[in-house]
Amino acid sequence: MDSTTLTLFAGIGAILLVATAVGQILKRRVTTESGRATVDNLNARTKAWWGMVAVFGAAFLLGKTVTLVLFALTSFYCLREFITLTPTRPADHRAVAVAFYLFIPLQYYLIYIDWISLFSMTIPVYAFLLLPVLSVLRGETPNFLERTAKIQWGLMLTVYCISHGPALLMLGIPGFEGKNFLLLFFLIAVVQLSDVLQYVFGKLFGKHKVAPKVSPSKTFEGLIGGGLAATLLGAGLFWITPFTPLQAGAIALAIVISGFCGGLVLSAIKRSLGAKDWGTMIEGHGGALDRMDSVTYAAPIFFHVVNYWFVP
Repeated sequence: MDSTTLTLFAGIGAILLVATAVGQILKRRVTTESGRATVDNLNARTKAWWGMVAVFGAAFLLGKTVTLVLFALTSFYCLREFITLTPTRPADHRAVAVAFYLFIPLQYYLIYIDWISLFSMTIPVYAFLLLPVLSVLRGETPNFLERTAKIQWGLMLTVYCISHGPALLMLGIPGFEGKNFLLLFFLIAVVQLSDVLQYVFGKLFGKHKVAPKVSPSKTFEGLIGGGLAATLLGAGLFWITPFTPLQAGAIALAIVISGFCGGLVLSAIKRSLGAKDWGTMIEGHGGALDRMDSVTYAAPIFFHVVNYWFVP
């Protein structure tokens, strides 16, 4: 780690220590049931942040290979949760197995060897075409389109989209060589801060629901207040990126908006399946996909913005 990275992690550690202390104080003082639920949620989010910082610290110290393995495992668990909630038929098991055991490792291996063109097309072209063939060979046609779409959609969201986060390590930005891990940190930090701040602003000021039948907790007040706060914090992190403060703020705003859309879409899928959470992997936060839902939309947008504007 260089001085920039050490300063960044020291600052985050200090903030989390303060957040943990405040959370414990509030937990003892709040007496209402709704207040306790809010404080418990915030404490769970702080605990999750400690875990994420530890994971990022390990990735920074141990390098690209460990980072890719961690994201590949994340994609694996997210896809497993998606497939579990969208059950398939025995005729689809071959396609599901290929999605898990061929396309997940292949997608992250392509990042490892910096083959950006094949990385961009393997899943949306070759997996999209191959997986239905593997299912149709079993000869079961009932609900074929629905069954195939579930597998394709799950693979796109949980593997292709999420993999655009570590794919930032492939980008050759002049004057920023060897620092691409900081772009990945910028992405995850803005996404997660936006989620937390939207929750806080929504609890404090939320009155007007964005989509009450899809996600009752999401309000316009939370989106605007939390989104603007996360945008300003993103602008303040310009010093770890190749962006100017204005560029960092604009890009952070794009991350906030796309992340909000991702969370809303994944919530709609959960509601259509009659589920509250994608899983129970993370205490107080549901499954892995519940924490990565915003990343599924934000990561590809951020990757392509950086690739278009900052890579020659």
